[in-house]
Amino acid sequence: MTEARRKCSRRLLLRSSHTLINIKSWQYVIMDYGILLLIIAATFINSLIALTGALSFLCKEKTLQKIVFVLVGFSAGALLGGAFLHLIAESIEAMEINATFLIVISGFSLFFLMEKFLYWHHCHEGKCDVHPYTYLILFGDGIHNFIDGLIIAASFFINPVFGGITTIMILSHELPQELGDFGVLVYGGMEKRKALMYNFASQLTSIIGGVIGFFLAEFGGFQVYLLPLAAGGFIYIAASDLIPELHKEISKGKSMAAFGFFIIGIAFMFAVKMIFGG
Repeated sequence: MTEARRKCSRRLLLRSSHTLINIKSWQYVIMDYGILLLIIAATFINSLIALTGALSFLCKEKTLQKIVFVLVGFSAGALLGGAFLHLIAESIEAMEINATFLIVISGFSLFFLMEKFLYWHHCHEGKCDVHPYTYLILFGDGIHNFIDGLIIAASFFINPVFGGITTIMILSHELPQELGDFGVLVYGGMEKRKALMYNFASQLTSIIGGVIGFFLAEFGGFQVYLLPLAAGGFIYIAASDLIPELHKEISKGKSMAAFGFFIIGIAFMFAVKMIFGG
């Protein structure tokens, strides 16, 4: 009778252990697909930024230029603050410091090459002679947005808060850029509705990048290298594209306002770090 009880207990223990393993497996599956949903949501919001070109239907050109100028100042500060306070800081914790900064420099160089060969830039004043390059801009923007999707996916695998911070960083520079790109497309000969549609289509590649990034993360480790690479890219965008735009303003009042929003951008990223520890 005792032996029978022992056998029965063993069977119950085995069944319990199998049940626990199955529950844990399902928990991991649910967590993974929860992350995937967050990535898709973040990249979809990023894609919607392309529709901000519709503001040109509602706002006067001077009003729109003022909005863009403010956003450029804030974006430059947010990108630099985010790159140094969040992305690089997180990378140094995960890898050797020399390797981190080598990848940061590589990211800076990569974005330099992208800008050179894909003609990816802003044109806020309508002076760019881009008529032959209209579709090339869309192609370059699509690649840029795909990389943004990969970066968003990598950051959500660190933790959801870090993913949110990275998404805010990307949105902060996407907004003025997409308004600028929309202007370039219209200046290049596209009608406004067509330019809006094409710009939105190129922005959707960020969702593709996010989904691919999610499945790449299953192999493990890629996000550790992508974060400092993104930091280098964000530093390049701030230093090469955004800050030079602010220097074009000769009015002292507007220049001080731009500097103020630049500081607000940095302060915003610092506050996020203090509150969430991202």
